[in-house]
Amino acid sequence: MRNAELDADSDGYRLNADFDISFTHTLEDALNKGVALYFVTEFELVRPRWYWFDEKIVGLRQQFKLSYNALTRQYRLSVGALFQNYATLDEAVNVMSQLHNRLVADKDALQKDQKYTAALRMKLDLTQLPKPFQVDALASSDWTLSSDWYRWEVTP
Repeated sequence: MRNAELDADSDGYRLNADFDISFTHTLEDALNKGVALYFVTEFELVRPRWYWFDEKIVGLRQQFKLSYNALTRQYRLSVGALFQNYATLDEAVNVMSQLHNRLVADKDALQKDQKYTAALRMKLDLTQLPKPFQVDALASSDWTLSSDWYRWEVTP
């Protein structure tokens, strides 16, 4: 994770973040041999409370699918039904690593002068791998691509 911030505008609160993604040789090799890789971005916004559990204000997940088509020699990055093709892996990873202007909360969701804790991470979703790869992924660190939770305080 390079940086992350929550900005307020007239519509609400928007998330901007830049991830630092570097593939291991094993992940790149599997991708180039036709194994689709799924990545999940998770965002949480909570209000800490001393007298009870923290109040969860926002909880969002977004899934990316990265695949390689050997016939066209292009990488495809998909988010839901939307997709874009890229000539190189670096181009696809660059787009995936930038999360900009994502509306995460309405302007009325946060109270003024309250402290909130925002948390963000991106990880490779090992449960989406084919079953034979899941067994190998659990036994090897070559299949791990995950950022730790990046946390920061937000005060509207």
